[in-house]
Amino acid sequence: MSEKGLKYTKEHEWVRVEDDIATIGITDYAQGELGDVVYVELPDVGAQVEQMQSFGVIEAVKTVADLYAPVSGEIVEVNGLITSEPGLVNTDPYGEGWFIKIKISNESELEELLTYDAYTELTKG
Repeated sequence: MSEKGLKYTKEHEWVRVEDDIATIGITDYAQGELGDVVYVELPDVGAQVEQMQSFGVIEAVKTVADLYAPVSGEIVEVNGLITSEPGLVNTDPYGEGWFIKIKISNESELEELLTYDAYTELTKG
């Protein structure tokens, strides 16, 4: 699936939905703004998150930023690979650089997220 098929937050997270599971990462724009990612702190599997609640932290050479959950639900998978290789967020933000997978508890929250076109408009700045 290309970036056009994803949903986005104004805080630069992307969401890929398959059935009731949302895979979440940050956009190419966001990783470019952050610079080289050196550390990612992620929650444990089984943790509950609420929409737009911070679920982790990303640390880059330039700054430290919170990561926000685009949807509410239970964390069912965490990408352990990026804790040992945080640079994947820079080199493959839509692939191997994903952060968490959430079992969505309220699908209507997806309607509040941005489309690809709306996100592209937001980042033209």
